[in-house]
Amino acid sequence: MSNNVSPVSSPWAAFSGPNLGYVMEMYDLYLTSPEEVDSELVSLFEQYGAPVQTSEVSNVTNVEPGNFAKVLAAVQYADAIRVYGHLGADIYPLKDHPRDTTRIEAKTYGLSDQDLIEIPASLLLKDIPASVNNGLDAINYLKAIYTNKVAVEIAHVVNSEERVWLESKIESGVLNAGLSNDERKAVLNQLTKVEGFEKFIHKTFVGQKRFSIEGLDALVVLMDEIVHRSEDKGVKNVMIGMAHRGRLNVLTHVLHKPYDMMFADFAHVPNELFIPKDGSLEVTKGWFGDVKYHMGATYNSNKGTTIKLAYNPSHLEVVSPVVTGQARAAQDNTSKAGAPTQDAKSALAILVHGDAAFAGQGVVTETMNYSRTKGFNTGGSVHIIANNMIGFTTEHYDSRSTVYSSDPAKGYEIPILHVNADDPEAVVQVARFAVEYREQFGKDILVDLVGYRRYGHNEMDEPMITNPTMYTGVHGHDTVRALYGKALADQGIITAEEVATLDADTQKEMQAAYDHVKEVGEGQHVENEMPEAVKNGYDIVETGVDRERLEKMNKELLTWPQDFNVFKKLGKILSRREDAFVGKGKIDWGHAETLAFGTITQEGNSIRLTGQDAQRGTFAHRHLVLHDEKTGAELTPLHHISGADSSFVVYNSPLSEAAIVGYEYGYNLENEKNLTIWEAQYGDFANMAQVMFDNFISASRSKWGQKSGLVMLLPHAAEGQGSEHTSARLERFLQLAGENNWTVANLSSAANYFHLLRRQAKMLGTEAIRPLVLVSPKSLLRNQIVAADVEELTTGHFETVIEHPTTGSAAKKVERILFASGKVAIDIAEKVGDGKDFDHVHLVRVEQLYPFPSEKIAAIIKRFPNAKELAWVQEEPQNMGSWTFADPYMREVAEDKDVRYIGRIVRSSPAEGDADSYKAEQARIIEEAVTR
Repeated sequence: MSNNVSPVSSPWAAFSGPNLGYVMEMYDLYLTSPEEVDSELVSLFEQYGAPVQTSEVSNVTNVEPGNFAKVLAAVQYADAIRVYGHLGADIYPLKDHPRDTTRIEAKTYGLSDQDLIEIPASLLLKDIPASVNNGLDAINYLKAIYTNKVAVEIAHVVNSEERVWLESKIESGVLNAGLSNDERKAVLNQLTKVEGFEKFIHKTFVGQKRFSIEGLDALVVLMDEIVHRSEDKGVKNVMIGMAHRGRLNVLTHVLHKPYDMMFADFAHVPNELFIPKDGSLEVTKGWFGDVKYHMGATYNSNKGTTIKLAYNPSHLEVVSPVVTGQARAAQDNTSKAGAPTQDAKSALAILVHGDAAFAGQGVVTETMNYSRTKGFNTGGSVHIIANNMIGFTTEHYDSRSTVYSSDPAKGYEIPILHVNADDPEAVVQVARFAVEYREQFGKDILVDLVGYRRYGHNEMDEPMITNPTMYTGVHGHDTVRALYGKALADQGIITAEEVATLDADTQKEMQAAYDHVKEVGEGQHVENEMPEAVKNGYDIVETGVDRERLEKMNKELLTWPQDFNVFKKLGKILSRREDAFVGKGKIDWGHAETLAFGTITQEGNSIRLTGQDAQRGTFAHRHLVLHDEKTGAELTPLHHISGADSSFVVYNSPLSEAAIVGYEYGYNLENEKNLTIWEAQYGDFANMAQVMFDNFISASRSKWGQKSGLVMLLPHAAEGQGSEHTSARLERFLQLAGENNWTVANLSSAANYFHLLRRQAKMLGTEAIRPLVLVSPKSLLRNQIVAADVEELTTGHFETVIEHPTTGSAAKKVERILFASGKVAIDIAEKVGDGKDFDHVHLVRVEQLYPFPSEKIAAIIKRFPNAKELAWVQEEPQNMGSWTFADPYMREVAEDKDVRYIGRIVRSSPAEGDADSYKAEQARIIEEAVTR
């Protein structure tokens, strides 16, 4: 028995008078000498505590003293049906999994039918149907509920209110309820179109991949019902994420992409020729493009709901965090100062997973893990496992170590409903149940839609090679449309002739659409080109801010309520930020960032910053959220500056990279005017999110036409602390750079950081916007060479190249021009000091690596006619960092000068593991760079 799913508050309601007195005596004995008490009663006491008289069941007849064990066994029996009934449920269409009923048989509990007849039904059920008269009826009723076409797992749900609600709803029979005849006809019509679409493509476009939905046709029924029920509850945005299997059918029948538009994709005809003229459907396209089963769309329903299917690569589950980020952005009102206000019921995320991928991909559990955290919850996602019982060619016993592919969800207390995909009426009821649960509790819920895959992994794959047993069953199994049509005909709801006519009419409709494509599309061709704004890149954007405005904001940021107790040591550190405005100090990195954030919110752009330790900063340099040292209360000073008209928020994220990066990318897609920033705790943590950079952030514009202005802060630089947290793998981002797809920068100036953030904010929402990869500093955060004077923030703009002020003043004496980025540039600057004795070198700090500032560098080189060589200096190994990327650019502008590399040799690891070895090699690099 599980105390997580008790059918009544306790079994003590069955006892009264002398019987209750006896049990109470046994409880007293149990407290002192449990070994002297019958084991069955010990179990009862452990589960339900002290026996007390309750008023829950007033019509229970007294139980004879000798029947205590029978009563307990009956309670355990009923409880077991709730907990283990799913193992004996009829959820597999192919009937290829044995139904395990060993835990839900009367003999397992030493009970007979007569024993159960003598036990009151009210002891086993809370709400007793009229047809239930005794314990045996109650047991049979529970079996009918829990072992039918829907199997339920809720024993892992800890919250008692949820459990009571779930159990009450389930045992009311809603999941077994039928539909009206009109609803049945509508479902059959929908299934006919779903199947007809796949059949038409299969015969018309022979051999073309489509990753068909067949075997899980009811997925469309399920999703469509969730969408419509959510619309009825006031949801204004439905965000859908799914992989390629079934995507084309979902696009067609959930997002209403017209048949001719879809067939145009197969016929290699521009599909924009067939887009609805009423504006109900929106699609975007990149100039490089992608396969049809990766594309998404937006549908604007006549109820005012926007339904979006996210564009997604073939990496299956990685779209889930993207879609939840989109949903959160749709829920957040960022138009006012302070933290955004969230309306979780205004947007819904539907996440469709593969069975093997749900269990196998870590990004799934990352997504579920943040589902109830402050900064990332979306009021509950509806998860659907499109369970065709196979991953590529892998049988379930090779793809996971759990009973169900859905089992990872149990760790997050997510209710699980397994439903037989061949029972469309049960599928409809499950959809309604899921929406109602999400509405009630604001939590994730999971529907495991159990079906099969009619063809191989794709339509050219022969599944009998690797899965002969399964596919022998598949080949002999009727489609759900055929099964449901026959069932409705047998019930007299529709005739067999009408079923056949419906199918024939669907094929005629699709043939007409294809004929239209051939007629309109003949000879048509559209060349998609890169937008001019992307080709041209960013113009110079003036980003200076008046001194008076900065000074006023600075004072406001350092003014705290009298009853707020800032940690004294931190208070002293922050109070020094006044010094820069009275000529006593400079503005360091964290200070410049805070001022930039404040001015951005004053100018109409909201800001969202997330990451591990993002509130204080990994290196305790930021402190955007203060904590009262006595009460723990939080204060965000940026919420209290004057003139701000947009929200600001910073969240410490869970220990996740892939999912959080995907989430923030999705957030920015949906709210393109929000300055969305993800900060890695250390730059190498970005390794765990590489799939997001490769498939979404770097390429979404060229593949799908989707704009992003996401900012990624990646702490980077050799500090003698070993290899792991040294490198943000700058080379990988540069390798992905092309077609002005993003900005990659490695800064050596706090003022330049201020201007870069402000430039990024000003470009949000424009055609030219692109993501920003910023290899951010560690030791430079407090270095005074990097720090800024106030005047550097009041005028100017982001500088792609900075000439170091203490070198190069005597142009004719310069023999070598040094080019360096980030920390190593400052190491060189510290070595040359005021420039005395180093007039033979000139240091150029390359702040922006991509797009590479060739014109500016060429202009600088021309000013030094006697320079014989150009040296690229970096602290990363030669095969890493920026050298291999910069090398060809440098040779293009070098003219007759030599181009050389100064740095570490080729290595397999980014940095030395020994601090002394690091110091020696770093000193060698700097010395070689500046030695004549």
